[in-house]
This record gives sequence, C-alpha cells and structure tokens, in this order.
Amino acid sequence: MTQPAERTGGIPAEAGRTPAAREPADTGRIPGTRKPAEATAPRPAAVPEAAAPPATGARQRDGRRAERLLAALRDRLPGPRPLAWSLTAACFVLYTLVALLRHRQMLNAGYDLGIFEQAIRAYAHGRAPVVELKGPGFNLLGDHFHPILVLVAPVYRLFPGATTLLVVQAALMAAACYPLTRWAHRAAGPVAGLVIGCGMGASWGIATAVTKDFHEICFAVPLLAFAVTALGERRWRAAVAWSVPLLLVKEDLGLTLAAVGGYVMWRTGRERRAGERSRGTWWLGLAAVVAGVAGTAVEMLVLLPAMNPHGGFDYWQQLPGGAPSGGGAGLVSAALHLFWPPMKWLLLFMLAAPVAFIGLRSPLTVLTLPTLGWRLVAGNEHYWQPNFHYNAVLMPLVFAGLIDVLHRRPELFPGRRRRRVLAFSATFTLIAAAVYPFHDLVLPSAWRTPAHVRTAEAVAARIPDGARVASSNRLAPMLTGRTTVSLVCFGTGPDPAAPTGLPARLPDWVISDRTDPTVKTPCPAAGTARMLDLYRAHGYHQITEQDGIVLLKRPPKAP
Repeated sequence: MTQPAERTGGIPAEAGRTPAAREPADTGRIPGTRKPAEATAPRPAAVPEAAAPPATGARQRDGRRAERLLAALRDRLPGPRPLAWSLTAACFVLYTLVALLRHRQMLNAGYDLGIFEQAIRAYAHGRAPVVELKGPGFNLLGDHFHPILVLVAPVYRLFPGATTLLVVQAALMAAACYPLTRWAHRAAGPVAGLVIGCGMGASWGIATAVTKDFHEICFAVPLLAFAVTALGERRWRAAVAWSVPLLLVKEDLGLTLAAVGGYVMWRTGRERRAGERSRGTWWLGLAAVVAGVAGTAVEMLVLLPAMNPHGGFDYWQQLPGGAPSGGGAGLVSAALHLFWPPMKWLLLFMLAAPVAFIGLRSPLTVLTLPTLGWRLVAGNEHYWQPNFHYNAVLMPLVFAGLIDVLHRRPELFPGRRRRRVLAFSATFTLIAAAVYPFHDLVLPSAWRTPAHVRTAEAVAARIPDGARVASSNRLAPMLTGRTTVSLVCFGTGPDPAAPTGLPARLPDWVISDRTDPTVKTPCPAAGTARMLDLYRAHGYHQITEQDGIVLLKRPPKAP
C-alpha cells in the first residue's frame, strides 16, 4: 500500500469522499465530532480526606494516579497514521514468525495448505485450479467460489512454495489492523487506538487463522476492516466499494455485502428524514443488497455446480434440509438447534468478550449475522468451535462495534468507565494470546525442528521433482510445490470411502506417515492401511521406513 492513496487490493480507501471530508492532519479525533469522554468530562470535585472514608480517599487517589498514567501514555503515543502503521508492521512480523515456525514443525497439512498451493500453482502457470488432493481432475472453483486467489499467482510464480502462501496471508491479515487502529485513535483517543489495534491484531479469531494452513478468507478480513471503518465514518460509497470484492472471496460473503448495503440504506434513510443530504446513497445501498443476494445465489446455484465434478454444491447437506429446497422441516430443526449444543454459547461469548460486551450496542455488529447465521444452523460442529479460521472474518466487525460505541455514545462511558472497558478488552486479549498459538514465540520447543520432521524431510527429498505422489495429509505440503500430489487413501471401487482398487492414474511414489494425527479426515487410518496393502500387492516396493514414515516406489513398467 502507498500512503497517499491508501490502497489495498486495488480499491481506494478514500473512495466516495468529498474534498471537504478528506482526512485532515492527525489530531487524534475526527473533525466535527466531540472529543472522547476522558478528555471532556469534568473531573469530580476533590473530597477532603478528613471528610471522606479511607476507602473513598484511596479510590480517588488511585483514580487520579490512573488519570496521570493515561495522560502520560496519551502524550507519548504517535498520531493515528504512525500508530496504525506501527501496529500493522508488528502484526505482520508476529503472524509471519508464528506461521513459519508452525509450518516448520509440520503442523500444516494437505487439507488446506496443500489444496490452496495446488490451486495457486495452477493459476501461476496459466491453468485452471485443478487440485488432485480433492480428487482426480477436481476444479477447486467447484468447491468454493474464490477467484480472488488468482491475485496471489504472480507472487507465487516469483517465490514458489507453501511458505509464500503463509507470508501473503500474514500480510493480508495484518493489513486489517490499519484502518481500525487509525479510526479508533481518531474517534476515541490514542489509548483506545492502542488497545483496540492490539486487541484486533492479537485476537483469537485472527490467531486461529494465521497459524494454521492458508484460507481464502485472508482476503475478506482486510476488505471487511476497511469497509466497516468507512461505515463508521459515514463514507458510504467507500464502504460499498470495499465490500463488493467479497463476492470473489467466497460464495457466502455476498450476504455480508447485502448486509452492508442494508446498513447504508438504514443510515441514509435516517439522515434523509432528519433533513441531511444523502442524494443517491440510499439507492447505492439497495444496489449492494441486490448484488450481494443475487451474487450468492448465482454462485451457489449456478457457478459452483457447473464446475463441481458431482454437478452440485457440496455443502448443502450441512445446512437445514440438506438441499436448497429442504423444506420447512429443516428450518424448524435449525430454529430448535440454533443455540444448542452449548459450544455455540461459548462461541458467542468468545466473540463478545474481546470488546468487553460493549461493542454489541453498536448496529455495526449486525454485519456479523450473515456469517453467524449459517454457521449456527449448520450441522458441521467445526463451524461452532472457537478454534478454526471461520472466526477471522468476524473480528473486524466486533471491534468496529466497540469503536462505534465509544465514539457515538461518550455520555455512557465517562472517564473511569471507559478505562474499565479498555482494561477488560486488553486483559482478555492477553489471556487469549496466552491460550492461542501466539504463545509459541515464547516456547523453546517451537524454535527447534523435531527429529520426526527432519526424518520426514529427508524421506520426501528422495522423491524427484515432477513425480506423481500419493501422500498422507501432513506430508503433502512438503511436496505440493514440486510434484503432483493426491491423498494416499484415494482409490477406485463402488464405495469411495472404502476403495478396493488403485487410482486410475497410478502414482510414481507413495509416502505415508503412520504418526499423522489426522486419522479421521480426510484419510481414515483404516483406509490408509488398506491402500498401502493394495500398493504392495500390486508390486510397489518399499524404499525405506523411518520413524513411521513409509516410502514406496512404483515398479518399472514391463518392456
């Protein structure tokens, strides 16, 4: 991004502003708005110590000491832009370090890092994103609709390898800290900017995404951060401009675009009733609603089935009714199980706690409902748990809610209460950072390569470039950048879950790790063992077996 134009993903952050609304010099607040409550609220009159109970006097002294400390911190913090750039750079370094450390420990897998590397590698060489890890000839655009991944292809062509995807993901996720930190600083003061910027950057939702594999939603996180910041600053055209590319990130995010459009319609409608000028903006919101809903419908009902080998959308069965026309029974079942099992309550708590539950007062948090809605009614328990990448797209929205409340309702949060809110948010951030994978940086074991990983690298190095390989899940990312990789459990037969024959296109090499912890999906342990026996029965001979890692080679073709 270049600072004068402030671009990310090619979309101008300042789109839709009038010249009079362009950002002024950094003064710590947005022009034309009230100062933060901690700067304007009158201090309470001092009570003489002789006339006050000891506890009250102690509280007053503590309050004055806290005010002095905050004042000193405010004086030393940089302006909105420098603070935002500093936190963004720090988050990029943090994300990259942790992601690469965990990758070096073989904690990533073919599902999903290997899948996305195969797709982006194909884009980089001008081919369709065919991913053998999903099945023979499987076009990944038939799984989820994410053509935006083509933007990574030029970088991958220059720096091929799985680590490139992890660094790109770290950069995109870190970029989301910039608009929120700058907005919080200008709208609620430098201390709020620091707390909210660090809270967003170290949030558990971001941690679960940047430290495990690669996913297309890394594009959605900064887009949503810039979009929701524009909404908070009433830059309606910029908000819609940042939201439109969500249609190219994933099929369900069109509903979030529609939610942005609905928010614009609601706010501009209120402005119009109040006599403010909002010419044409209401219609822009309506256009966003129509584009979002229609885009999701076209992607799920037309584009995905057209490119899917099975001719349908693979994830209908995880939604109520199991099909787009599932009927009323599925909807009733979904309503009854909307907040059950209790894991869903934990998810909602984890979303509200980083913003001290205060952010829920903001109408901006309504933008979380499209994503939360399908997750809570889905039958896949991974969608409910607070330890997967699905939560990353919600983090900018909940933190934007906190900024919005502190800015628009300062009378609700005078100095002391504001400090408590920020202190709670900072405390929760520290606790979550200690629990989630960011704590790897302080673990000596995280900086060492385990002996098992060194063995796996040595065995995989015996496979030549360009070969066809059947691999177990955790070993796949070692090979997807230089070979054509499928899963070792893939075969042929009447039951795909229990193949009785070898794949139609035989691999040149088979590599499998008996210690691979992903023993349920995508390759059950029994299925892997069955296929290894089939390969041996068809003449594949064992080259080596070290530390549970088996390497088989295809027999030479008969003359």
